[in-house]
Amino acid sequence: MIHIFDTYYFEEKARTVCVSINEWTDKEITTYFCETIEGIKQYESGAFYLRELPCITSLFNKINLIEGDIIVIDGFVILDDNHKNGLGGYLYEHLKHKNPIIGVAKNDFVKLQNLKMPIFRGDSKKPLYITSKGIDLAVASEYIKNMDGPYRIPTILKIVDQKSREI
Repeated sequence: MIHIFDTYYFEEKARTVCVSINEWTDKEITTYFCETIEGIKQYESGAFYLRELPCITSLFNKINLIEGDIIVIDGFVILDDNHKNGLGGYLYEHLKHKNPIIGVAKNDFVKLQNLKMPIFRGDSKKPLYITSKGIDLAVASEYIKNMDGPYRIPTILKIVDQKSREI
């Protein structure tokens, strides 16, 4: 199973959504989970994970997460070529390395040069940036590249983003 997460922040709240699919090329969502949490920490530069990690891990209470299920997040898994953890890296540690994590970022992160893979989808000239832990980066990049949809952002990722904004 593949679980895809996104979080939207508003006021002092966060709405986290997870949709699940069975195969990378699926056009339809298998399951959908959401949760809104209040009292969210303010954004802290260089420590974004402190804000979003509790939102994602709280939603695990609703999800039947099985060892080996793959998790996709909106953002980076690692932040530099020395493997400094980003949100996805901290999530990988939280899950005791039992679930591969793939990060899909829309914008580049300059401190990271070698451990990310830009991919192009559709006719877009602007890449998505893929990072991963627990799964080979080239394999993770191919999975995201082959997801359903003709545009830069895979259709299912766009759906997760839209559902997170439904307040």
